[in-house]
Amino acid sequence: MTKKLETSLQLIDTANADDPNNGAEALYSQRMLQTLQTFDGEASEPLTLACYAQHVCRWQLARKDYPAGLKGYLNWRSDLAKLHAEVLADAMSKAGYAEQDIDRAKHIIQKKKLKTDQESQTLEDVSCLVFLNHYFDDFAAKHNDEKVIDIVRKTWAKMSAKGHQAALNLTLPEHLQALVTKALG
Repeated sequence: MTKKLETSLQLIDTANADDPNNGAEALYSQRMLQTLQTFDGEASEPLTLACYAQHVCRWQLARKDYPAGLKGYLNWRSDLAKLHAEVLADAMSKAGYAEQDIDRAKHIIQKKKLKTDQESQTLEDVSCLVFLNHYFDDFAAKHNDEKVIDIVRKTWAKMSAKGHQAALNLTLPEHLQALVTKALG
């Protein structure tokens, strides 16, 4: 790990230190990094940092502060992506990264050119894998089967073939595997 990468990771952790959700975002960052390392052991530093900062300071923009419905949700997600990109750019700048690397990381974390930019797609795949592996069970417990199946289908549509294969290799509890099977069937 380079000194710049290590410093940036520490600065992202520092930004997440004020998380009022008992360190949920720091845990998410760790899960994203671990999943990325398994999924793509050759990941660039901008991609690695984009994965790690995927939810940095997420609590600062609450969903409840945006209008209900799809438009409000999409505005919230767009504003979050911009916030994450700003915090990431600041960390990378303080660590001494070149502007080109900072711009690349900002591009990736905002998932620009998803499906055509391999690193943006990798970030999406990793975030979907983290959801399925660590957050899917809690999500499924709060929603009816139809909603869960719909979310699995939407998640699947965002993933690449490599992401699909990695998802199919996850060991999910039987009730979740049944919902995935229904969604993909």
